[in-house]
Amino acid sequence: MLGVLRRRVVSGGSSASILGHSLLSIRPVAKSEILLQPKGGLDRIRNLSHLIFAGSSPCSRTTRNVGGYILPEPIRQMWSRTFSSEIGDMVDAVVPFMGESITDGTLAKFLKKPGDRVAVDEPIAQVETDKVTIDVASPESGVIQKFVANEGDTVEPGTKIAVISKSGEGVAHVSPSLKTSEKALAQPSPPVEKIVKKKKPKVETTPVTEKRKTPSSPPPKPSAREPQLYSKERERRIPMTRLRRRVSIRLKDSQNTFAMLTTFNEVDMTNLMKLRSEYKDAFVEKHGVKLGLMSGFIKAAVSGLQNQPTINAVVDGDDIIYRDYIDISIAVGTPKGLVVPVIRNADKMNFAEIEKEINTLAKKANHGSISIDEMAGGTFTLSNGGVYGSLLSTPIINPPQSAILGMHSIVNRPMVVGGNIVLRPMMYVALTYDHRLIDGREAVYFLRRIKDVVEDPQRLLLDV
Repeated sequence: MLGVLRRRVVSGGSSASILGHSLLSIRPVAKSEILLQPKGGLDRIRNLSHLIFAGSSPCSRTTRNVGGYILPEPIRQMWSRTFSSEIGDMVDAVVPFMGESITDGTLAKFLKKPGDRVAVDEPIAQVETDKVTIDVASPESGVIQKFVANEGDTVEPGTKIAVISKSGEGVAHVSPSLKTSEKALAQPSPPVEKIVKKKKPKVETTPVTEKRKTPSSPPPKPSAREPQLYSKERERRIPMTRLRRRVSIRLKDSQNTFAMLTTFNEVDMTNLMKLRSEYKDAFVEKHGVKLGLMSGFIKAAVSGLQNQPTINAVVDGDDIIYRDYIDISIAVGTPKGLVVPVIRNADKMNFAEIEKEINTLAKKANHGSISIDEMAGGTFTLSNGGVYGSLLSTPIINPPQSAILGMHSIVNRPMVVGGNIVLRPMMYVALTYDHRLIDGREAVYFLRRIKDVVEDPQRLLLDV
């Protein structure tokens, strides 16, 4: 058609009239023909051009009018669906928001491999932060195509770590052993003839005057006092986790900031253990949770903090902040490190509510699913080293608090009761406090209140 147009223009015809006449000769294209065309780039372009020219009038139009032609709605929807499905098949798995005070984390490990099928919100990786371990979940169900980050990388919220194919196409399931064998086959061994025909390096025949070698000094003998170090093969170097690093920094800052002093006392656990033994079955039947000793100590600590509010306060520069609420932190040791979940408004909770909250927070801490909000704050901390068999210790204050109570193992010891020597289940308790704010008198009174309430729980009912 271009050749015909060129010949007619040369012969004197008007290009506009010729173009309009030529457009009349193009037959209209039906919608059904467009829908039946195969999906391909060139076929789509040809169909689109037919559609545009088919909608044109016999007279000549400018390029602006032709380009402004709008496709019918069914055709436009068909085209948009085709392109969006091809591009939108791949989705990115990104690091989620990790908390107000956390800006980055370390990609600890991948829970899946490329080629594995995942469901929506299924964890595919774990990110360690200074406080908690956060899961990176899959945004869509599909197959993991590839990872775009490595274990040990520092990642921020919004960082892409994996690409997931919703349809599961383009993912090759090849085992590492097959990959290595394929590489070995892909690299052919050099032919034998080439190896034989390699030229030997020429040896220069020019005489070379040998230089007189100076006698080297013998190596120094190791001193008898020099320690013999172990071989490096018997050592292992492992980077600190972010949680362990954060705990170490906070504890060292606590030592450098607070004027810490520890005072001790001992508690007779007879009456509290007897109360627990008598009512444990009825307690479980009514509340659905076991009655432990920790709830008794928390109630005793609440009573002590109410009697000595200075221990519930904190130093802030040249000021003292007194808190009118009591949030008790419970130190929990996990395989990944020490975490301190918080029981909110412990002064308004009964024994059953405290036991339920302790069980919930302890399970989350051990499973690594505890959130940052559940560990933030806290006005006073309890640390029960007795579950590991600790007899006596001096706990370190958990900043920004001002005191911490250390509980220890229960040991039967001979005690004098009513002028007689009897065996009693005894526990040492230790209170470490900030001596800048808390005097020894308040610390001793606080421990005496703990002792009185634990040894005689009826004081809680009578508030004496």
